[in-house]
Amino acid sequence: MKKLVYLAMAACVMTLCLSANGWSLGRETTIKVGVNAPMTGDIPKVGEGSKYAAEMWLEDVMKAGGIEVGGKKYPVELVLEDNESKAESAVKANTKMITQDDVMIIIGPQSSKQAIPAGDVANNYETPMISPWSTNPATTADRPYVFRGCFLDPFQGPVLANFITEEFGFKKAAVLYDVASDYPKGLAEFFKAAWEEKHGAGSVVAYESFTTKDTDFSSQLTKIIKSGAEFLFTPQYYNEVALIVNQAKDLGWKGPVVGSDSWGSAETVELCGEACYGQFFSTHYAAAGAKGATKEFIDRYNAAYGYVPDDVGALTWDALRLAQAAIEGAGELTGDIKKDRVAVRDALAKVENFEGITGTMTFTDEGDPNKCAVIVKISDKGEYEFYKSICP
Repeated sequence: MKKLVYLAMAACVMTLCLSANGWSLGRETTIKVGVNAPMTGDIPKVGEGSKYAAEMWLEDVMKAGGIEVGGKKYPVELVLEDNESKAESAVKANTKMITQDDVMIIIGPQSSKQAIPAGDVANNYETPMISPWSTNPATTADRPYVFRGCFLDPFQGPVLANFITEEFGFKKAAVLYDVASDYPKGLAEFFKAAWEEKHGAGSVVAYESFTTKDTDFSSQLTKIIKSGAEFLFTPQYYNEVALIVNQAKDLGWKGPVVGSDSWGSAETVELCGEACYGQFFSTHYAAAGAKGATKEFIDRYNAAYGYVPDDVGALTWDALRLAQAAIEGAGELTGDIKKDRVAVRDALAKVENFEGITGTMTFTDEGDPNKCAVIVKISDKGEYEFYKSICP
């Protein structure tokens, strides 16, 4: 009798297993794309631009009936995680999306402070990740699964040093940066090295720092004004730029304040006001005067969300389209997420001459694109005007 019971139980278990396998094999695979973005914290506008670009991309994918891989179309789902503008939260977000949500690829984080540690997680789990906006070299260095959609700071620093020299003929520089954040700290160092290579040791006459969350820069700015510097370079985010530029003006600073791609948010001018008019910064694209696919993106974004997209939005759009190209180029989806991630990563590494709205991209072995930088001038109407393009 006991033997019959055991046989019956075994038969039931086998039936359940077969049913489960049959259900698993028969169900439709959904391609999940993760977005790791700062929806809250110090730079929520960056998160907002990331989210809006992702929504637009998903809308197009859904209209097309999904992403086609190997002759079959698969539905797509976005998994958005808020990294709160914190490194530890970015790490948790990537870990969750990889181990619990089974995302195939991750877009973001945006800023280097979050992208560097989050990239370590993605690489360790062999999950492809594209940071649209992180320019610090450490983001992709020795990480075959991590890519980026933007130029690097070792390129951006010399671009700015050369531009300022040629445009103004200045010899004495001042730098003000956040020593506790990877992006501004790294770019400040690259700029200083490039400037001193051109103008000699000691030509950066003031090299001042502060710490994240500081709001009073009067001490550093007073030293800068007394140093004899002809211009101030500050590679900070929009919330800090407004404070720095206006405080400098109130203290009597007369020279230009030059910025980097972190100035690209629409919030920079909105918060800074007229004190930022006439200033220059390096970035990834210029909205004013854009043509073709870039203008189409800008117009569509503006119509949907009520403002012109910044470089974060444009770079996120390109990163998502790069991800889509890699998924389509994977050949087939096996249903084994680990194998499929490897296939997507390999396809991404082979992308050549990708026509993005922020430029044409071919990846280096480190996962970095060869791209041009754009110099933007803030007009007397507060608009970001294309000034010139500088290529590698």
